[in-house]
Amino acid sequence: MENDELPCGNRPNSKYKLSKTNNDLSAETENLNFHYNRERRLANAPQSVKDLYNEQKQSRFGVFKALVADKPRRTLFIIIIFMCVGILMLSRFGFFDKTYILDGNKIDIKGTFFEETTLITLRKTAQNENAYTGHVDIAVSQAIDQTAGEPADMTSNIFYHRIYFSFEKEEEYRFITPYYGPVLLMVLQNEKNNLQIKFSPE
Repeated sequence: MENDELPCGNRPNSKYKLSKTNNDLSAETENLNFHYNRERRLANAPQSVKDLYNEQKQSRFGVFKALVADKPRRTLFIIIIFMCVGILMLSRFGFFDKTYILDGNKIDIKGTFFEETTLITLRKTAQNENAYTGHVDIAVSQAIDQTAGEPADMTSNIFYHRIYFSFEKEEEYRFITPYYGPVLLMVLQNEKNNLQIKFSPE
């Protein structure tokens, strides 16, 4: 059959029923319930699925909550806090600081062994405008090993040196002492005060 033989407006398969009519659909949808009930659906779900829905959403920035989630973590967190506060207080009182103060000048002293001698590096930093300027006499001696039976007030040969604090805020001085011991004693003295230092070269 050719296309010109078909009646106008009719399809070739017009006699076949391709889908249900609206009347048939309306009759079936009357008994359907479109309301969603999550509790009813989860009632028959496995326990793992229920746990996923019951789990609370964690905060994005929950570091503190993780640190105090239980008693052991809270105890550890408190111990860490006390240790940090203790270290801060000890540093504030100078227990971990190897620097000294001489009339407004912050003194940092280091010693380095060099061919059976000790190279001493002294760094001065003025803390304010009223910091002392002028000559500073230095006396260095080697600490006495009292286990050898020597008297406590006995001193070895003393090395003397003099430096000059200028108006510069930071200055560094270096000099060599004829000592090669694990512990050295040093005295810094100006016109007003003196500073006694005990240190170990590296």
